Amino acid sequence: MRHMTIAAIPSPCIKVCAVDGETGWCLGCGRTLTEIGGWVKLGETGRAEVDKKLPARMDELRALGKLNPA
Repeated sequence: MRHMTIAAIPSPCIKVCAVDGETGWCLGCGRTLTEIGGWVKLGETGRAEVDKKLPARMDELRALGKLNPA
């Protein structure tokens, strides 16, 4: 019998799970609750699209004073 290994889906999660009420973005990774909950179903293309948005979101959270400066 052959066993298949399923590769882990890369996630930007850093285990700092707190969603900002103003923006709706996680203060740890920058994703929305919908993006976090649907990460597996997004597929590679969908995850890549979300991943491209995260640096700008994190920069905006810093600019709003929600995070410590980088």
